[in-house]
Amino acid sequence: MMDPQQELFTKVKLAVEAVIGKENVYDGFLPPEGTPYPFVYLGDAYQVDDANKSAIFGTVSLTVHVWHNTPEERGTVSSLMLKIKEAVMQLKGGHYAWDYRNGQTRILTDNTTKQPLLHGVVELHFHFS
Repeated sequence: MMDPQQELFTKVKLAVEAVIGKENVYDGFLPPEGTPYPFVYLGDAYQVDDANKSAIFGTVSLTVHVWHNTPEERGTVSSLMLKIKEAVMQLKGGHYAWDYRNGQTRILTDNTTKQPLLHGVVELHFHFS
């Protein structure tokens, strides 16, 4: 049986690739320098199990990042984040029953490189049983 947070991570990755394009989605590590923007990076996932003696159920949260190198195109980042949320709200099936609970989004300025970036953060929260 697959671990719940891994199952969700895989399902979200496939859903995001379907709407954004596989070539623009990264996980495990950030893409190399020179990668075209915008791109999506699947980040942290964490699981909280509910107390139960006979079944595994609880919540899994996953953070998805969107980066763009054109601060004037904030709407592009916002649109990509909406597409991600819409895609993952439809997740079904697998070893567990998934219920999208809520999500939070924010757009930050990122000055960690020579070129200013926009950094969109999508936090997704699911219940599984």
